[in-house]
Amino acid sequence: MKEATIEIEDKIDELLTCLDKDIQHIQECSLQLNELRSLVVKRNDASLGKLLETIRVESDSYRSCESQRQSIREELAIAIGCNTRQMTLSRLEAVLPKEKKAQVAERKAKLRVLTEELKKEHLSTALLLSDCARFNSLLLKSIFDLGSTGIVCYNSNGATKRQDDTAFVNLSF
Repeated sequence: MKEATIEIEDKIDELLTCLDKDIQHIQECSLQLNELRSLVVKRNDASLGKLLETIRVESDSYRSCESQRQSIREELAIAIGCNTRQMTLSRLEAVLPKEKKAQVAERKAKLRVLTEELKKEHLSTALLLSDCARFNSLLLKSIFDLGSTGIVCYNSNGATKRQDDTAFVNLSF
């Protein structure tokens, strides 16, 4: 029985380490979303490309932490005697000694706050990108529909008449 308790405590320590990595990752994601919005507004394509590559690399490396957390969760579920789906931080708190319970509760509260902050950052970024797409669409429509009145004129034969007085835009890239 004592070995099982030591094994559970070791798994709890591993879980706390993993939760600390989760906290750090969420904080970094919030900062990256804020920076992403800033770079989009500034139209800094070079820095934006670098940031997106950094995000991709970090998300690939974070997958190992996610799989480690899931593995620890499964092992703790078996040790406690519950289903993996039922294994939550709240459920874990209920069976832990006072010291470990406080550590898990602290991480859980911090994760909850950071998750809410990340949701706000994500929504702000999604709204900005949606507005950018809408503005780009309107701009392209106004450029390509320039001079087009939307009125179709027919000649006496029933064929459409071409407007010769349409405006053209000289664009250089």
